[in-house]
Amino acid sequence: MGNTMKELEKKLGYTFQNPSLLSEALSHSSYANEHRGQGEQSNERLEFLGDSVLGFVTAEFLFHLHMDLPEGDLTRQRAALVCEQSLHEVAKMLDLGKYLKLGKGEDAGGGRMRASILADATEAVFAAVYLDGGIEAASALIHRVLLDKEGEHAQELVQDYKTALQELVQRKSGQVLAYQMVGESGPDHNKTFVAEVLLNGESIGRGSGHSKKEAEQEAARAAIRKIGA
Repeated sequence: MGNTMKELEKKLGYTFQNPSLLSEALSHSSYANEHRGQGEQSNERLEFLGDSVLGFVTAEFLFHLHMDLPEGDLTRQRAALVCEQSLHEVAKMLDLGKYLKLGKGEDAGGGRMRASILADATEAVFAAVYLDGGIEAASALIHRVLLDKEGEHAQELVQDYKTALQELVQRKSGQVLAYQMVGESGPDHNKTFVAEVLLNGESIGRGSGHSKKEAEQEAARAAIRKIGA
């Protein structure tokens, strides 16, 4: 294994028994396509597995952390913690873009900084650790880089109901979310705004707040409670 991979292992706090798993986790489809016939596999299958590993570890974490929360609230918190934004933050902390194997076009187009590519690679790395060292090793890594390190940022993510709602509805393809202001009242210095969130044109939640942003968040929160009920 090259020095760069050993450097990444140090950041992960995990040493691979099978280094090829880590190499595969870092191989974007654009790179694999350019190196067909050379045994290169993209990280897409690992990403698929990593999504489930991350979901399970996060669900177990929240289940024991919040003994009094109902299913809907646990679902919302899990969605917020495992969303693309959250995984992108992990990737940036690990400087994962530095280690990615990208096709020439993707690399030239800024792929090393693209949030979706970095988030997918993060999930793939989780899967690689799971396959190499089991669920305990994967769980330890996920806690180390995400669940135990989030602090106030985790609370911000948990309170980002719009992101959480987006994650929930994206489980089905072709879903379109939209927000609209449906009312406002009060004097200029203390206005109350009312927002509505629409899923495929149908209202699924309404909320109010002292700013348009707050009203949209409350509308998303109401929608999550409805969907998770």
